[in-house]
Amino acid sequence: MLGNFQYCNPTKLYFGEQSLTFLKEELEKYGPKVQLSYGRDSIKKNGIYDQVMELLKEAGKTVFEDPGVMPNPTVEKLYEGCKIARENEVDLILAVGGGSVCDYAKAVSVSAYCEEDPWEKYYERMEEVDNRIIPVGCVLTMVGTGSEMNGGSVITNPERKRKIGHVFGENVFPKFSILNPVFTYTLPKYQMVAGIYDIFNHITEQYFSGEDDNTSDYVMEGLMKSLIHSSRIAIADPMDYEARSNIMWTATWALNTMVEQGKTTDWMVHMIGQSVGAYTDATHGMTLAAVSMAYYHYICPYGLQKFVRFAENVWGVQVEGKSKEQIAKEGLASMESWMREIGLVMNLRELGVTEEMIEGIAEGTFVMDGGYKILSHEEIVDILRKSME
Repeated sequence: MLGNFQYCNPTKLYFGEQSLTFLKEELEKYGPKVQLSYGRDSIKKNGIYDQVMELLKEAGKTVFEDPGVMPNPTVEKLYEGCKIARENEVDLILAVGGGSVCDYAKAVSVSAYCEEDPWEKYYERMEEVDNRIIPVGCVLTMVGTGSEMNGGSVITNPERKRKIGHVFGENVFPKFSILNPVFTYTLPKYQMVAGIYDIFNHITEQYFSGEDDNTSDYVMEGLMKSLIHSSRIAIADPMDYEARSNIMWTATWALNTMVEQGKTTDWMVHMIGQSVGAYTDATHGMTLAAVSMAYYHYICPYGLQKFVRFAENVWGVQVEGKSKEQIAKEGLASMESWMREIGLVMNLRELGVTEEMIEGIAEGTFVMDGGYKILSHEEIVDILRKSME
């Protein structure tokens, strides 16, 4: 392990089929006014809304509903949520949904009492919070982002064609999160698969950095192998509890800041994918899938030893009699085969990207410097074009 670091994760998790029963216990810790943030109709159709509302009623809470959180929450929706929170002086924001709803709730929590435009302060200038923060709790219904146990919050500005994530400190982490794998059963296959790849890419973004003998890399290899195994079971039987519970648990640990300790991390697939999303409003996990193979083939020569390790330890590639380049390419081929097997989008054209968008997407991509190569604008353009072939 290299470097010096501090680690703290203040989110309390309740996991399992009976986990929602603990919501009432958590609600007792907060004041009487709760802002209930959720997406569209799915939680009403599958009964989760009624279960949550009953517990809120039993706890004597006054509920201010904040529905309509979209898959890529917009800055306009953020302003709307801030107005509800501020005017009603809510004591808790309860996010019921997937990662987008959790991201949105955290954005509202830091923005409701912000004295300037929160988009400018938090997403353009990347400043930290210096105002009142409203506590957030989560009831997770879709897995992928890990937002239930971290400070990340991604917001889209459609007018400026920007989709930006701000990773806030531990004071913005959800105070508690409820993880019931059964709540993910009714998720459409497309969304389930997109979430699975979001999890996988969270791990590879952290794994493909550094060459030291890092404990986190061993943990990440195990997480990836578990995810690959469980994904195949869940695709065949979406109601397999063991597979869905393993996927949910892996999602949380993939991005709750634990495995990044001692790592430089990369995040360029996310930066490119988020910029694609700003132009197309495409599902986040699918934007990552569509650009991943072009990106990893491009940087493979710069981090060859780690790609060799990835091939051998994650995909079981036999190394005897092969060059490092051959082993690394075979590992990436195995990864691509799995991606196609589970039904991921592998081409940006399928997400609505056109040649005319390429320059703008590249221009809107924030360049990270923790991986094996710092990309130029021209290199990002080249990767985007390869992702359209």
